[in-house]
Amino acid sequence: MHFQVSGAGNDVILIHGLFGSLDNLSNLSRSLSQHYRVFRVDVANHGDSPRLSPMNYPNLVQQLLNFMDSQGLGSAALVGHSMGGKIAMATALSAPERVAALVVADIAPVAYSPRHLHILDSLARLPLTELTSRQHAGQLLNQAGIDEGMVQFLLKNLRRNDAGFSWKMDLETMTRDYPEIIGWPYQGQSYLGPCIFIRGGDSDYVQEHHRQAIISQFPAVQAKSILATGHWLHAQKPEAFNRLVMRFLNDFYHKR
Repeated sequence: MHFQVSGAGNDVILIHGLFGSLDNLSNLSRSLSQHYRVFRVDVANHGDSPRLSPMNYPNLVQQLLNFMDSQGLGSAALVGHSMGGKIAMATALSAPERVAALVVADIAPVAYSPRHLHILDSLARLPLTELTSRQHAGQLLNQAGIDEGMVQFLLKNLRRNDAGFSWKMDLETMTRDYPEIIGWPYQGQSYLGPCIFIRGGDSDYVQEHHRQAIISQFPAVQAKSILATGHWLHAQKPEAFNRLVMRFLNDFYHKR
């Protein structure tokens, strides 16, 4: 996995969500790296990490464990947002001895409805070889009905090449395996280690009816909400989000 590392101390791995990259959690990394050794990774089929097919959670977990082995990490605290939160949860359920503590940002251990199909279709339809600039790409995505905030997020994946532009992410694999990404294959397993779920108060990704699913698989869970914040809580309220993550990790490591 492509990664960046900073700081020193107990190990923490930050895992971004769908359409993202290791840059997404850079603000949190700067905060944590004052006290911890922080690894930011590009998930498979994103950023500069290698391609992986099929893109399902067992394979994504194995890739993360292989990365930990390559860095000599017996265990680490995992912090994941959205799809990255699912990867972190799946790793904790599959290899609990490798996960010292778990932070899950605005996602639940459940299958979700296919809310990204319009985005995937719009990205696939973008005429990459005919684009004149990122602004041109943004205009076409706006015209497709994608809101400006999401457009700017998606455009971070666009890179210029000799033929015009290309995506950093493997859009074909992500589209084909999208049912696996929004699914949740883990049932009857639990992670007994310390964990915290942080949700955006205005987000619909973690709701009251997800409560039992969370508790059944993560019985030691703490839960926090950041008010007036949506799914992108780490970007919308970075100080509040960073403070909650730091407090949780500090409490855990200081009690050991």
